[in-house]
Amino acid sequence: MKIEIFCTLGPKSLNKKFLKEASKEVNLLRLNLSHLSISSLEKNIKFIRKHSKIPICIDTEGAQIRTKIRRKKFFKKNQLVKLFDSKSKIKLYPYETFNILKTGDKLDVGFGGLIIKIIKKEKINLHAKVLSEGWFEPSKGVHVINRKIKLNCLTNKDLKAIKIGKKYKIKNYALSFTNSANDVKLFNNLLPRFNKIFKLESLDALKNLKTIIHEGKNFLIDRGDLSKSISIEMIPVAQRKIIKEVKKKRKNVYVATNLLESMIFNKSPTRGEVNDIYNILELGATGLVLAAETAIGNNSINCIKYLKKIVNVFKKYER
Repeated sequence: MKIEIFCTLGPKSLNKKFLKEASKEVNLLRLNLSHLSISSLEKNIKFIRKHSKIPICIDTEGAQIRTKIRRKKFFKKNQLVKLFDSKSKIKLYPYETFNILKTGDKLDVGFGGLIIKIIKKEKINLHAKVLSEGWFEPSKGVHVINRKIKLNCLTNKDLKAIKIGKKYKIKNYALSFTNSANDVKLFNNLLPRFNKIFKLESLDALKNLKTIIHEGKNFLIDRGDLSKSISIEMIPVAQRKIIKEVKKKRKNVYVATNLLESMIFNKSPTRGEVNDIYNILELGATGLVLAAETAIGNNSINCIKYLKKIVNVFKKYER
């Protein structure tokens, strides 16, 4: 029984020591375009290739609005926010989002509780009011909570990154916010001879689950962004439904988000985290994905070691 471990690279793990340790247990290294500029992508690929033989996966931004700000800023209730203006330091990305959003839209920003409402739209500006206080941080997902919007499944940045990936013979690519079978077909046509992972992290993905699974081969449940589309108490239900449907078709499914979240700061996991990971393996997941734990966490190598310990215990007792 092979259970794969993927980990996300970031400031705390893009170094020789981590790559050396990771080579013992990690099956795939994830480069997340949502937190990585095009200018640094090529540099990072070269660095990883120099110090590791672990395969690389380029993870696209996909169909999501994101924040753009240099330093995080806290906003209080009823405070006014100006977006998109060239003089404003607070923006949303991609820029075509400006044409999609309209007065009255309510935006759930990141995971810190910040909710803002657009109260006025000008030629080059959006004015918003804070409904619920919280932090506006760099590269965080933004969800429109009062209506459904349509975004392209790939950004211009994604297309540039894929071109760089092909140049360096990267074989693995992930499509964020896979919402329909058509998204899968488009990605398959763009990368016909490559290994592709389709990320399930929206209500549309759940609604179109069977047709999405029919068109793809590898799937990843991102429980973080999924919890913005469905209530958090429904995440276990969705997780079980997805894994069951994928395994029924004898395809691969991976699970990400909050596996070892406490280890971003602590040296060991909580009992709840260990039990969560064990449950995921019992459900039949193909592998586990570390994100913030290895990208920005203080104990990135320990996270991998603990994950491997849990996997080994599972293999021993679940034969």
